[in-house]
Amino acid sequence: MPVKVKFGGKPHSFWWRLFRGLLLCSLVFSIIGGLVFFAYYHEYSGMVDERLAQGPLFESVAQVYAAPQEVRTGQALSAASIAGQLRKAGYNTNPQLGSFQLRGDSILIKPGLQSYLATDGATITTTGGVVQSVTAENGVALAGYKLEPQLITALSEDKNRTKRRLVTYNQIPQQMVQAVTAIEDRRFFEHSGFNYLRTAKCAFEDVASGRMSCGGSTLTQQLARGFFLTPDKRITRKIAEAMITMQLESRFNKQQIFEMYANQIPMGQRGSFAIAGFAEAAQAYFGKDFKQLDLAECAMLAGIIQRPSYFNPYKHMDRVMERRNLVLDSMVETEAITSSEAARAKAEPIRLAPPNIDASEAPYFVDLVHDQIVQRLGDTDTSHSALRIYTSLDPELQRAASDAVEAGMKHVDDLVRAKHRKNADAPITYPQVALIALNPHTGQVLALVGGRDYATSQLNHAMAQRPTGSTFKPFVYATAYNSSLAGTDLDGNGVFTALTRINDDPQDFGSNGRSYIPGNFERGEYPGMVTAADALAHSLNIATIALAMKVGLDNVASLAHSAGIVNAQATPSMAIGTYNATPLDMAGAYTVFANYGVHLKPWFLSSVRNANGDIVSDFTPEARQVLDPRVAYLTQTLMQGVIDRGTAAGVRGMGFTAPAAGKTGTDHDAWFAGFSSNLICIVWVGNDDYTDIKLQGAQAAAPIWADFMKRAQKMPQYSDMKAFTQPDGVQTLRVDRATGLISDSSCPSDSFTAAFLNGTAPQSTCSHMGTDTQTLGSQLSGDDHRNAFQKFFGIGKDKQPDQNSSPPPH
Repeated sequence: MPVKVKFGGKPHSFWWRLFRGLLLCSLVFSIIGGLVFFAYYHEYSGMVDERLAQGPLFESVAQVYAAPQEVRTGQALSAASIAGQLRKAGYNTNPQLGSFQLRGDSILIKPGLQSYLATDGATITTTGGVVQSVTAENGVALAGYKLEPQLITALSEDKNRTKRRLVTYNQIPQQMVQAVTAIEDRRFFEHSGFNYLRTAKCAFEDVASGRMSCGGSTLTQQLARGFFLTPDKRITRKIAEAMITMQLESRFNKQQIFEMYANQIPMGQRGSFAIAGFAEAAQAYFGKDFKQLDLAECAMLAGIIQRPSYFNPYKHMDRVMERRNLVLDSMVETEAITSSEAARAKAEPIRLAPPNIDASEAPYFVDLVHDQIVQRLGDTDTSHSALRIYTSLDPELQRAASDAVEAGMKHVDDLVRAKHRKNADAPITYPQVALIALNPHTGQVLALVGGRDYATSQLNHAMAQRPTGSTFKPFVYATAYNSSLAGTDLDGNGVFTALTRINDDPQDFGSNGRSYIPGNFERGEYPGMVTAADALAHSLNIATIALAMKVGLDNVASLAHSAGIVNAQATPSMAIGTYNATPLDMAGAYTVFANYGVHLKPWFLSSVRNANGDIVSDFTPEARQVLDPRVAYLTQTLMQGVIDRGTAAGVRGMGFTAPAAGKTGTDHDAWFAGFSSNLICIVWVGNDDYTDIKLQGAQAAAPIWADFMKRAQKMPQYSDMKAFTQPDGVQTLRVDRATGLISDSSCPSDSFTAAFLNGTAPQSTCSHMGTDTQTLGSQLSGDDHRNAFQKFFGIGKDKQPDQNSSPPPH
């Protein structure tokens, strides 16, 4: 007979009690779980609310634009290439910016309301790749027409130096959407934020392996993690991720979520900048606008998502190729593309943009632009404003500058290693570099490289204070020419001219009981009495200091200050460049010689506009007449001698043949400062620790300058490097070196070009000289030191005295 158990007078089986207990426990746990879920949901709902209340998920960052390119008749440009530039600038895609119509060899351009330029359109007609005419809408012929500026880059968002280019869902190529969903989340447009089957599979794999390494997250989960959470893989983080995922799915539709994902996803590193989002990645890896990507390029970007560092295409091309092809196979599986389309895309090589960020994004230049914006507008949060910053940069010339620096520094490194082999015990130091290119007639900074590698060092050497060396010397000779305008007689020898004789023998320039006896580059090489033309051409230290003493050290310093070299002090050593200036300062200072006496302060900023194209601020260049145009031209002709027959004659041997003037400089650093009729370029090479580079300006800096100028001359906008224009009141003659008189057909072939103020040139020719002029010629050519003179000028050095020289008085 079964045993009956009574409880409270009613029979209950064991199983019933167990069932009721389990039911009660489940109810309690459900209530507790619900409360915990509600608490977490409420907490993360508040977190999302708080984040959304702060404003847009992505800050609108300031965009930095290049200078507008001017199209002129006669330039080597086709209508198709002009259309390509306008398309890249956003024409036809954004009608508010502008539109164009390509009609064979002609193109009709019509800027929009948001254009940087006036809304007046124009038609440009080309034939055989050459611009034939530029015509305004009203039929008037124009000398030139400016195209919409190109976007260089965006300012970085934060201390992590993040860069992104925001896009809407409609601006994302459809193949990019298909590639991402195929490889990352195939059911993205169907699920509610979670792929439960994939999650369960990953959970099993994680338990089996003992590591939380499986990636089962949907795009929404990745977005939740990227926006709100740290990347660590802990249970608490997974719970938070789930809560935020539900919040995002309930607040946004799938297109909005994908748009946020496309703008947020980390896509690797370029230099010192973090790449965020697909649009920035398109520019960083391919140098393309996002909308221009083809199937293979979209697949490559989608493949990078999983592990951006591991799949860095610049370092691991094989990995990236394999991953790209996997994405293409996945797209076939999802029926986004056909097998034949995948095969064609797989056959396409990966064509990356040059890895040199200095060439494409001009980071040193952009840093200076940001600093000036903050300084002038007083806005320390400029990078988070939706500003359009229009600058002076020429992107094509910037690439030329960066390429010339990259090639030139390989040569410099070879020279450094060669010297190091002679002293192998000493540590080897590889020098830094700066290059600045200016428009000599506007002060516009067209290109700027502030170092050899921005990723390694963000220190901008274009702004570094360094001794100017012999690049300062032209200011001594310009001061002497100033004295000629006033009719000042220098020591009874008449007014200063290119043929004025200066003593280059050792002299003591000390004062107040302190001795200062400088030397020339080669100790013991002193050609004696030399002409001013030869003294500058061959960078003679003693002769230059002697001239500075004659014309007045205060006068030289005053001129230097007016030209922007503000650290110069009126001491004898000033004449040979012992005081500091930045390479950018020297670029501005040389506008005095290249721009007929007008000093132009180098400028980067042209205009700042808001998102609608309205002007926030325009900037006006600073210009001031510092020298009489005649003095500027006379000094310029002396500097032409430096390149044609002096310390920089190697420039001609490197194949740069256009009319140009310049000056080498060597102290502890190597300099070359030179200009043509349409470009000033300053190159500096030196060590960060201020140790002696032990290379001359002609060896280290001048080759970079020559390479850059040759590259520039090949561009349509800089190809017309003309002879310098002679102002009124000046005459130019060929002078016989042996006699110092006007060269004619009966004279020996050794002559050079010299310019003179009217009334100061020699009157006789070399075929009509007498005893007095023979003596003068002997002195001009340095016959009293003939062997030393010839040997010295054959060397052509320009370095400052070594450290054994007496210290300069201050």
